[in-house]
Amino acid sequence: MAGKRKLAREDWADAALEALCEGGVAAIAVEPIAAKLGTTKGSFYWHFANRDALVEAAVRRWVEQDTEALITLLDGISDPVRRLRELFELVFGARDEERAELALLAHAGDPVIGPLLAEVTARRVEFIVRCFREMDCPEAEARHRGLLAYTAFIGLIQAQRASGGTLLSSVERPDYLEFLRGIITR
Repeated sequence: MAGKRKLAREDWADAALEALCEGGVAAIAVEPIAAKLGTTKGSFYWHFANRDALVEAAVRRWVEQDTEALITLLDGISDPVRRLRELFELVFGARDEERAELALLAHAGDPVIGPLLAEVTARRVEFIVRCFREMDCPEAEARHRGLLAYTAFIGLIQAQRASGGTLLSSVERPDYLEFLRGIITR
C-alpha cells in the first residue's frame, strides 16, 4: 500500500474540533473520529492518554487558530486604531469561526473546556484593552471599552443563533459593524 499518510496529533485535534462544532462535546468520540480519519483507535492512543486529552487538544487548536494567530497578525499593525478596525472586520465578518465559538460557549461548564475558554476570553479582552490603552484611554475606560467590544461580539453571535440568523442580515452586518465600531471607539 503506497502513500498512506501518518496522522499527527493535530489531525486528531482538528477532527475533534470539527466533531465538537457539529455535535457538541458528546460528539468527540474516539471510534467515530478514527473512522472519519481512516485509522484505528490505536492511532488515538499513540497521541493521547484519554478522551479528555483529545478534547483539550481540540480546544487548544482552536485557541491557536482563532486567537493566537489573529493576535499575532494584528500585532503587526502598529497603529492601534487601525488594529482595532482590522480586528472588528476580521472577527465580526468571520462566520465560519462562529461555529466553534458557539459550540465552546455551550460547553463552558465542561471541566476541560471551561478553564481553557476562560483563559482565551481573558487573553482576547486583554488584547482589546491594550489597543485602547495605546490609544491613550485611561485604564478603567480602556477596560470598559474592551469588555464592551468583546461582549458585543459574543452577544451578537449568541443572538444570531437564537434568532436562527434573522436578527441581523448579511446585508445589514457591515453597517452594524461600522455603527458598533463607532460607538466603542468614540
